[in-house]
Amino acid sequence: MKSQFPQGHSASHGPGSAGVTLVEQLVRSISAQIDEGRLSQGEKVPSIRAQAQEQGVSRFTVVNAYERLVALGYLESRSGSGFFARKRPNAGPLARRQKTAESVSRSWLIWNQFGSLARANMPGSALLPAAWLDADMLASTVRAVGRQNLDSMLHYGTPGGFLPLRNQLCLKLAECEISAKPEQIVLTSGVTQAIDLICRELTVPGDTVLVEDPAWYRMFAMFASLGLKVIGIPRLADGPDIERLQACARQHKPKLFLVNSVLQNPTGTSVSAAKAHSILQTAEHEDFLVIETDVFSDFHGGAATRLATLDQLRRVIYVSSFSKTLSATLRVGFLACDQDLAAALMEQKLKTCLTTSEIGERVVYKVLNDGHYRKHMARIRNRVAAVREPTLRKLQAIGLKIPTPPLYGVLVWADTGVDSDTLAIDGLAEDILLAPGSLFTPLQSPSTWMRFNLATSGSAHILGFLSKRFG
Repeated sequence: MKSQFPQGHSASHGPGSAGVTLVEQLVRSISAQIDEGRLSQGEKVPSIRAQAQEQGVSRFTVVNAYERLVALGYLESRSGSGFFARKRPNAGPLARRQKTAESVSRSWLIWNQFGSLARANMPGSALLPAAWLDADMLASTVRAVGRQNLDSMLHYGTPGGFLPLRNQLCLKLAECEISAKPEQIVLTSGVTQAIDLICRELTVPGDTVLVEDPAWYRMFAMFASLGLKVIGIPRLADGPDIERLQACARQHKPKLFLVNSVLQNPTGTSVSAAKAHSILQTAEHEDFLVIETDVFSDFHGGAATRLATLDQLRRVIYVSSFSKTLSATLRVGFLACDQDLAAALMEQKLKTCLTTSEIGERVVYKVLNDGHYRKHMARIRNRVAAVREPTLRKLQAIGLKIPTPPLYGVLVWADTGVDSDTLAIDGLAEDILLAPGSLFTPLQSPSTWMRFNLATSGSAHILGFLSKRFG
């Protein structure tokens, strides 16, 4: 096998090697050769000694690289014979495979978010740029947690979740004037699991749930898998259409209504106080519970109306997480509700997944308890504020119509004037992931609307693509 690195370069000096370890450079090079067919199935790779001499690196580097490649499924180790190339059945960048799709579905967007595209090229994702998040703070927190009470990392957590974090969340909710006790809080693996637990506990197949239209697309597939009937309530600039909500509630007798009060996904709008009161009055009169999702709560820089504040967790189940503010990989969320319902949801949690990861919960607790989170979010809000207006102006100059420009947060709902599914497919062909409006409606109806993330929509690459389409 020829040298894996560009001619005239050792492992430590290859192009693009800045900040990448020698082990990682060797892993990338060999895995690429296997993916591209330059190393065929069963072909023997150089011995550790030969590879080290050829690349000008230590044997230790080669050993670690080969072990990584075995773990990744690229190499096979044969005792006494050496290492051999192995073609992975799922080799190749995920996003590249997804580009062959001729239609857009919710799974299309989800899969491509986990593909090989850079986050900076995903204006359709709701995540912040990685550079905006505090990786150093999280890394030091993880190390600090690892030095504390090591024995606790070897056991299951508790059904409700790490108690100190639940205590801390009571204080956080109190800042929103929501009064809660630790017994009313259940820690979850993000908002998705929280909603799943609630639906499993409170509904049976055939029941009706009401959602906003448009709304967070991820929950629609979940409801379908549980056999629930989903009906959309139009979302207006100040909240859901109350007349439509009342009519649907009278006719269909829903068990639940899901509403995103503050900085709604995808529109970026917030519920007015008058609409909030009307929602609660309708829920009381028609006897259904309200799930209030508040994932983008901490992006709001002013006073915001929350249903849970008005209701104090009697008929409202409040759901949030730290995936959008700290790290999506932590998977730490929570729900707060009536104490009896919380106990039932803890039992439902035990039935479905036992307990959640206490390590992640300990990390979030330490970030909150040490005061890092408040400072971190202040920096995030400042960065968002700095790009919001310039990016809105650029999108509008291209020709996108934005009837309700957001005052806070990163999400904006824009009318493209064209079929947004087609626009999304064309964007993916140029390594840009967009989020067409059809995905955010319960029936996945054709739409000219599209969700944009203002934190990642202002690059020359993305604006250039949009300009070509609308210019």
